[in-house]
Amino acid sequence: MYKILIIDRCQFSRHGLETWLARSDHFTSPVMVTSLNSLFLAKEHIEHWQPSLVIADFSGFQDDPTQANLIAAIFAACGQRSQVILLQYRPMRNYTHHEAVLVTLSKKTQLQHITNMIENALNSRPWLNYTHTISPLLTRQEEKVLSLWLEGMSNPLIARMLSISGKTVYTYKRNIRLKLRMDNRFSPFLSSGERITAQTS
Repeated sequence: MYKILIIDRCQFSRHGLETWLARSDHFTSPVMVTSLNSLFLAKEHIEHWQPSLVIADFSGFQDDPTQANLIAAIFAACGQRSQVILLQYRPMRNYTHHEAVLVTLSKKTQLQHITNMIENALNSRPWLNYTHTISPLLTRQEEKVLSLWLEGMSNPLIARMLSISGKTVYTYKRNIRLKLRMDNRFSPFLSSGERITAQTS
């Protein structure tokens, strides 16, 4: 099985590409696709899951000072284990010639051509049995909660979108904080209202 990690701040392109690649008829070997909008969480995934391929659009992150410094950390985490396809809507600074970058493509590139490039990239990587590798840091449902949380959605909205209760959302957030060793009081993931609640509790 090959693992593909998609990193993109745009929810529509991230979800669209994940849905497209998850179709079983695109690749000759089994593929597991995960998409994230958090560079911090993406770095954790690369270190723990060691994906064969990372498809990233860093354009939405490079102008954010809280995120831009994590781009270099993403490339460092890739090392020689994970190849990178840069898929972007505007040119990136500094990283297009990084040794981990296999190719840089425009987001206007046809999906079938992107799929062919991905297939070629995967064929050049060793096939891995992911049942014997380290477990991911967060569960798939925790990833979904974290992605929506990072987009600023409230607990009730997250609950509605994932068809779970508000209490379950709270439990997922608590588990995420524990797993990522995030201090409740000063976590950058907390909304201002949540910070006030944490400080008074």
